[in-house]
Order: sequence, then C-alpha cells, then structure tokens
Amino acid sequence: MPPDPAPAAARRAVSPLDHRIEAVTGLDVDTLWAYRDRGVLDEAHAHLVDRHRELTQAETGVTFYRVLLHRLSNGEFPVDSALLTRIDRTVDQLEEAATARDAAVRKVITALDPIERAATTASAPSDKPLSTADQAALLAIAGGAKLYEHLLTGRMSVTTASGTRIPFAELQPLEDAGLVSRDTSHPVHAGQPVALTDAGRAALSAARRTPTTTQAPKPPARSGAWPSTPVRRR
Repeated sequence: MPPDPAPAAARRAVSPLDHRIEAVTGLDVDTLWAYRDRGVLDEAHAHLVDRHRELTQAETGVTFYRVLLHRLSNGEFPVDSALLTRIDRTVDQLEEAATARDAAVRKVITALDPIERAATTASAPSDKPLSTADQAALLAIAGGAKLYEHLLTGRMSVTTASGTRIPFAELQPLEDAGLVSRDTSHPVHAGQPVALTDAGRAALSAARRTPTTTQAPKPPARSGAWPSTPVRRR
C-alpha cells in the first residue's frame, strides 16, 4: 500500500461561518486575517480571528481524510486485508478530525456571539445612510488609523495603515455620529489611535449589505408628441 499523502498546506479552507463573520464585521475574512497579522484589531476581533484560523485548520483536516477515504474506496487498489485496515484507520482519523472541527466551530461561535450582540444592540446614530465617502473612510479606519497634528502647520489629519489620509474635517462628523472613537490618552502630535465603534461596524456592515442598484430615469415625453407605436404593415 502507498504511504498516506501529506496534507496540503498553504490553502485556507472555507469555513461555514465565514458569511456570519463577514456580515457582522463588514470585512471579508482574508482582510481580517491580514489586519490580525498587522496587529490592528481590537481584542474581541483578534480573538475571533484566532479561533477562525483554528477552525479552518480543522476543516482542512476533515477534507484531507475525506479525500483519502474516497481514494482508498474508488477501486484504485485491490481489496485485501491491508486495504481494509487502511480504510478502518482512515475512518477513525476522519471521525477524530470531524470532532475537532465541531469543537472549533463552537469556539468560533462563542467568540462571535458578543460581537453580533454588540452590532445588533448598537443604536443607529442617524437614519441617513452612509455616503460612499463615509464608507471608504470607515473601511480605511477599520484597518488601523491614527490622528496626527503637524508640528509646524497645526493641521490635523488621520493616517491609516493602508496609507490613506483622511482630513480632520471628515473625521469629525463620523466621531460626532458615534461611528469612530479616539484614544485621547495619547498626545495628538505623537498620534491618537482611531478605531471604529460597535455602531460604526454595524453601520458599515449594513451599508455593505444594502444594494446600490439604481434605475435610469425614463426621458420625459415631448409635449404634443404622439405616442410611439409600431407601424402596421399591410
């Protein structure tokens, strides 16, 4: 019998909870992973990403043993005692992998529940939908941002981890609306961390779920013009 193939690495398995995580955070999972590696997530979201990584590893194990079991049973090898032993062992390994995956799912749900509750209970500061500029600003701030004051000019602006600069005049309405908050314990000339609030995450998530399709208006009919009708052919 050939040896067991090594599990394929470097590819992230898609977890069944990805859609819930992306809906509540307003960010795709790959972006959240990147933000976690850069250390710009708060404690709750960093904990969620860590548990999600464990889940995807567990999903990879389930996939590996399921594929191996299919290979052993698809007629490629002769049916003998060695094959039956391999099949029995693989079934046991698949069961263990599924048990580990189920435990990882529960850990992700435990980390996800308080974030979902906070997003649900966060009151919307305004019935006015987010503008495209506000959405872009919130997305940039979600990746990590700091407010700086220029020592010479005194002008203040937000510098995000992605390199985007947001004028202080654009930050103030978001802060007044309760969508972002600043850590004022840091001096502004050294950089005050700026982060999304729970209300900001909820508003961004809702804006990303809202369809933005528009219907082109019909041109008005000319005064005194006959309606357009097909010409009948005799």
